[in-house]
Amino acid sequence: MLIDTHSHLDDRRFDRDREAVIARAQEAGVHTFITIGCDLATSRAAVALADRYPFVYATVGVHPHEVRHVKDAWFTELRDLARHPKVLAYGEIGLDYHYDHSPRDIQRARFREQVRLARELTLPIVIHTREAQEDTIGILKEERASELGGVFHCFSGDAWLAKDALDLGFYVSFSGVITFHNATMLREIAVTVPMDRLLIETDCPYLTPVPHRGNRNEPAYVKLVAEQIARVRSAREPMSVEEVGQITSANARRAFKIP
Repeated sequence: MLIDTHSHLDDRRFDRDREAVIARAQEAGVHTFITIGCDLATSRAAVALADRYPFVYATVGVHPHEVRHVKDAWFTELRDLARHPKVLAYGEIGLDYHYDHSPRDIQRARFREQVRLARELTLPIVIHTREAQEDTIGILKEERASELGGVFHCFSGDAWLAKDALDLGFYVSFSGVITFHNATMLREIAVTVPMDRLLIETDCPYLTPVPHRGNRNEPAYVKLVAEQIARVRSAREPMSVEEVGQITSANARRAFKIP
């Protein structure tokens, strides 16, 4: 049994066949989905989906790409949404210096504000960081985020970022990127992350794993991530995809306090 710890089930690319997408995932062994808020509208949508399906949970927050749009009233509503019983975490939040869709000073300020809001709500946090390792880790340390815990989602950094994340007490989550042919370093890092701190996700509809690259990603494909984890870990000690599923599902339940 598998848990997709990071999906965007509200995305309009699922509007025509969302029920079929969920059914395919369940057939593949996915029994729990966490759908992620990236701004106020998607946070509302995530909570609505969690209300609709008993096996779907939600997060709320503002992605670094979107923080330039934040208005004062947003955080009031996000605070209210976060108190919904099926909201498990705050995020995804963080820094993205690759695209710089939002100015970096605004990204840093809003990141810090949202870590503080998560502290007020006593929720773990879901971190997005790209080409911003030093600032991300610095803010997390300054804001004592280790007391909250959470996950570095869709991990694509280097071994130093993995160590920093683990030292802060966070989980490290791997997506379909780990199946890409040029992701050799990422696969090497996946072997070093302790199994009790490892999660899997799709980040669907993005980052479709091999052999489906070029098509829309969907939660059923989290099984392909589990299979790749099993392959690379088996280089040290035999491990089945069933074991990866059991361990990462137990980790997800612990990380997000899934009922």
